[in-house]
Amino acid sequence: MIAILLELLPAAAHAQTAVGPHNRSEALKIIAGLRQIVSPDGLQASETVQIGGIKQVLTIRSQDLRNPVLIYFHGGPGYIETPLDWWWDRGWDEYFTVVHWDQRNAGKTYTASGPNPPGQLTINRFQRDAEEVVQWARHRFGKRKVFVLGHSWGSIMGLRLAAEHPEWLHAYIGLGQGTNVPESERRGWAWTLKQAEADHNALAVRELRALAPYAPDQRPMPVKAILTQRKWLNYYGGAAWHRSGADFEAAALNLSPDYSDDDFRNAFKGQPAVTENMLPQVLATDLSGIRVLHVPLLLFLGRHDVNVSSEVAAEWFAKVRAPKKRLVWFEHSAHQITSEEPGKLLNSLVTYARPIAVAAGDSAP
Repeated sequence: MIAILLELLPAAAHAQTAVGPHNRSEALKIIAGLRQIVSPDGLQASETVQIGGIKQVLTIRSQDLRNPVLIYFHGGPGYIETPLDWWWDRGWDEYFTVVHWDQRNAGKTYTASGPNPPGQLTINRFQRDAEEVVQWARHRFGKRKVFVLGHSWGSIMGLRLAAEHPEWLHAYIGLGQGTNVPESERRGWAWTLKQAEADHNALAVRELRALAPYAPDQRPMPVKAILTQRKWLNYYGGAAWHRSGADFEAAALNLSPDYSDDDFRNAFKGQPAVTENMLPQVLATDLSGIRVLHVPLLLFLGRHDVNVSSEVAAEWFAKVRAPKKRLVWFEHSAHQITSEEPGKLLNSLVTYARPIAVAAGDSAP
């Protein structure tokens, strides 16, 4: 048998070369084939649902619909993460029914509904959308409770939802958790200035010092000031550890088999309006007054996250009370844990989150 396999290897290698991808379309077919869910108990779908009075799109992947539901609230606001799930959440669908939601003015939802008027681009409107998404998922999959995983901006919605509707959740999972966001902003600015001074980067030092006092209170800051701070924070690895910027991750968006050409063209068309209308208010949000949760709490924090300060989140975690709580540190990550340590992230979800649902009888045999 070994000899036969060895004889087949050259032919297999030749075949692989012959059918290898020559363009994006061919590459997408290969990735789609690798990701195809063939289990008769599973589901692979993109569903358009009326949420908040408009059509919004949810992408579902599950090897077994009897498994617990995990809804992912992406960051930004306006930065979609659904087209990144083809690689960083590989394996999640074996343990959970995973729902990715493209929020209003972003991604597939922009394709379905177009741009929203400024009056609908508010924190409270998005929060109500999030609540409707959770209610939809509970009904759609026949579940009394689900998991919500909120990343960055999504963690602000997620934590608010956990505080207001604990009865809907098995647990709340915060990834790059926002708590006292103005304090996070102040620390991020100070850290970035320190890096720039150590680097003798005169331009960065000048631009950062011109922002002082940065985030002095809970009043919204000008978008221009925020983007200047983020430009240099990203440059010095405050968002992705030991990396300058996040281009390495953004490039993977183009390889998503779940996004049509129209979806890609529309993916970020709505982000400038969301940034202008919402980002200052998001970064003025302070949730540190939430000191009691009536639902289990899991925080997954990048040790080197300065973009949304993991130090500030850990300080809040030490004070909050919950039926169960656990903080998991990702030692080789900053803010992009999904891309920086995807293996540990999956292991942590399976080790710490899924048993909560299993104990409640919500899982496949």
